[in-house]
Amino acid sequence: MSSSSQVTESWISSFCGLLGHEYFAEVSEDFIEDDFNLTGLQSQVPMYKEALEMILDVEPEDDDDEDLSDEPSEDLSQSDEIGNDAAGGAADSKGLVYRRADQRRHLRMPSDLSVIESSAELLYGLIHQRYITSRPGIQQMFEKYELQHFGHCPRVFCNGAKVLPVGCSDTPGQETVKLFCPSCLDVYTPPNSRFQSVDGAFFGTTFGCLFFMTFPDTEVGRPSPLATNAAGTVVTASSSSAAGPSGTNTTGTTDPAVVVNGVAASNLAPGLGPGNYYEPRIYGFRVSERARSGPRMQWLRARPGDVNELDEARR
Repeated sequence: MSSSSQVTESWISSFCGLLGHEYFAEVSEDFIEDDFNLTGLQSQVPMYKEALEMILDVEPEDDDDEDLSDEPSEDLSQSDEIGNDAAGGAADSKGLVYRRADQRRHLRMPSDLSVIESSAELLYGLIHQRYITSRPGIQQMFEKYELQHFGHCPRVFCNGAKVLPVGCSDTPGQETVKLFCPSCLDVYTPPNSRFQSVDGAFFGTTFGCLFFMTFPDTEVGRPSPLATNAAGTVVTASSSSAAGPSGTNTTGTTDPAVVVNGVAASNLAPGLGPGNYYEPRIYGFRVSERARSGPRMQWLRARPGDVNELDEARR
């Protein structure tokens, strides 16, 4: 058997490989070992030290073993004879039982291991929330986004725009993970039930917006095949290509050279605006908004005709 096949999988790789954890990025050990990145987490996680040791695959430290190693060898042999009844451990003159490194993992009861495992998952999730906003972490999530690991928006008018996992709260236990669509600027529940047990705080509220500010040229979705002009008439892309004064042409598409709030205007909610929401009709006639059964929430999908109105730097 080769030595490579005997290498055990790390706790981080094992955790990210579990069913339902496909959204997680593998946090580097260098990031976890930096105490600055863990500031404030000790008060939020029970059994913090033990949980951190489990994540890093570090054997628990035992000060008694260090004291035992400093004693003479004849004292150690004598203590071995005294502690033969203590499951193969060594005992000193006070009757304290010592364990070798290969026996430490058996000192904890199964109930303790389950508590530590739960704390390790919570601690890793809170570390993950910070890691994906760092340079290496957000780059790793960008690669997963490009490979469509997070799925697509279920909304028809978003035309299969790729989504991003986000949290609606930074506090654990409040909300499960949601999927943010940059095309319609809305969040959705993951379609698969295995993701509905993942805490949204493990991704946080900052990651979604910071992601698209870091990668402003990322194409968030395909333009709608049908668009409307200012008069509400449906036009095609071949109708006209003359650009208007606001950077949008008569086909409803946006000039990619225009940048609004650090984001390309073509990537600014392309799934919103006229022609990108459902209009109920009866025998071909649109239902009035004032009718009892008429549409009431179209303003949620509104988008200004001039995207420069959203530019905060020009106000």
